[in-house]
Amino acid sequence: MNSTTIDVIMLRKMFVAGAKNLDARKEWINELNVFPVPDGDTGTNMTMTIMSAARDVQALPDNVDMMTLCKSISSGSLRGARGNSGVILSQILRGFTKGVRDFQELDAPTIAAGFDKAVETAYKAVMKPKEGTILTVSKGAAQKARELADEGTTDLETFFREILRYAEEVLARTPDMLPVLKQAGVVDSGGQGLVEFLRGALMGFTGETTDLSIDEKSGTSAPGVNVQMRARAEVDADITFGYCTEFIILLDKPLNAKKERDFKQYLESIGNSIVMVADDEICKIHVHSNDPGLALQQALKYGQLSNMKIDNMRMEHREKLFHKMPDGSWAQIKTEINGAAEQTPTYRAGDAVPLMAESGDQHSESDVSALSAYMTERVEQKLSEHKEVGFVAVCTGEGISEIFRDLGVDYVIEGGQTMNPSTADILDAVDQVNADVVYVLPNNKNIILAANQAQIMLQDKDQGKSIMVVPTKTIPQGIAAILTYMPDVSAEDNAQAMKDAIGSVASGELTYAVRDTVIDDVTIRQGDYMGIGDHGILSVGREIPEVAFEMIGRLMDDSKELISIYYGAEIAEAEAEELQERISKTYPSCDVELQYGGQPIYYYIVSAE
Repeated sequence: MNSTTIDVIMLRKMFVAGAKNLDARKEWINELNVFPVPDGDTGTNMTMTIMSAARDVQALPDNVDMMTLCKSISSGSLRGARGNSGVILSQILRGFTKGVRDFQELDAPTIAAGFDKAVETAYKAVMKPKEGTILTVSKGAAQKARELADEGTTDLETFFREILRYAEEVLARTPDMLPVLKQAGVVDSGGQGLVEFLRGALMGFTGETTDLSIDEKSGTSAPGVNVQMRARAEVDADITFGYCTEFIILLDKPLNAKKERDFKQYLESIGNSIVMVADDEICKIHVHSNDPGLALQQALKYGQLSNMKIDNMRMEHREKLFHKMPDGSWAQIKTEINGAAEQTPTYRAGDAVPLMAESGDQHSESDVSALSAYMTERVEQKLSEHKEVGFVAVCTGEGISEIFRDLGVDYVIEGGQTMNPSTADILDAVDQVNADVVYVLPNNKNIILAANQAQIMLQDKDQGKSIMVVPTKTIPQGIAAILTYMPDVSAEDNAQAMKDAIGSVASGELTYAVRDTVIDDVTIRQGDYMGIGDHGILSVGREIPEVAFEMIGRLMDDSKELISIYYGAEIAEAEAEELQERISKTYPSCDVELQYGGQPIYYYIVSAE
């Protein structure tokens, strides 16, 4: 091939081919993460970012012009951006498309100018750019493109091959720029992702890649994906659980926290799309399962059943299944149900929704139905009530989500280490909160850039609503930040106070290693348990209690007064209580709080402050 220009059709082909190659290599890229944790997700984040744009591009008409194509690539990747690597990739694409969108034919100098703009835009997006990362690889590719263009190279196949070759050279040098990469024996995973995209784009140019179809499931889901996203996908996906079951329990006595948690865990063991709304007298349940009888039998342990409804989802039309909810799916508003309806106040005789009279008369069927409808209405009312300030938090784990809601968070995005929400997810969540200022608590260092990008995109819309990102990197930091909020203080002063509060919290997370490596001169073997702190490895060992105890010890100093322990889904309550007792005896001058977090993958999340 001897071509000196590419048109919009070829650029589209190259972009999609690059996205597909990145998608095909994402699991390998995930394994390049420095920390050998089971949720290393650079490849996943980059794939989900670029596939968001690739689907938009594929939907464009055949006669698309360059400007429209570039806008689609830019906006699709910006909205789909997740994780630091994904956000930086979206900025690279945004900058490149800005540089070339005014031309219908792209030659070497024009493409080199696009690379220059890509690097400039990406570096501006990162507050403290670090070399030895995807930024360095993008800069190397741009430098080579500029060098070739200035030398007069016109053949684009030669041009692209030399750019790719040099990008690979720069990538191979990233361990020399970041000691942590050298010690772990890996190259930068984000840089590798960019190289794979460039490789795929070259394959699209040469015709080596001919299948440009996009699987609708590619880059759309992964373990831990946020509830709202998963709910939308479930409606159209193959149905795993065939029966939609709804009923109300007339409680013999109020459910305590443990019984409510146990019941939810049981429902999760037999199905999905679970919604559980309870007050002192009734509990409303929604669950998808393959055996509705199991849910009903378990519910009978807590009281009498009423308003039972079972639909066969494999036989009935989607709209008929979910006609009760305005969004078309119970699961889509799971967060709102848990966050708002559980706070429904006690109603008395004569209220708009009649309940048990003061004399102790039992509910009538009509009373129960009315309460059910009213509790749903309360969800919508809470989200629609206007207020000056609102909160959105990112977290995972039933217990941790409830803690944030109890502290006043309006909307919880389910995600974090196991799945970084996208910029669009954050914007959607903020849109649900009817407030002038919405504080966003990312609670993970890999989500902060996406939150910042959401803030900028909302400002561009000029809708009279603003986002203030509090750069919380851990769950304990997020809790400390929201506890600092003062209603009578300005939004700016509150944001600063929250940022100051973050500095007083030392955090640790305990998980397991998925491969052998060396980090911070600590040898880690596959299967070891690791305590990871704010700045590196705190403890490593073969027993969870010992690793957790050592991790907490490494967080302690004379200034610490409170130790908080959040135990995960795989830790038994009794085991967590043993750790709490041991810590209390070791540090008698500290208060030691134990709370159920329910988070996956991380056995314990702890803080000392």
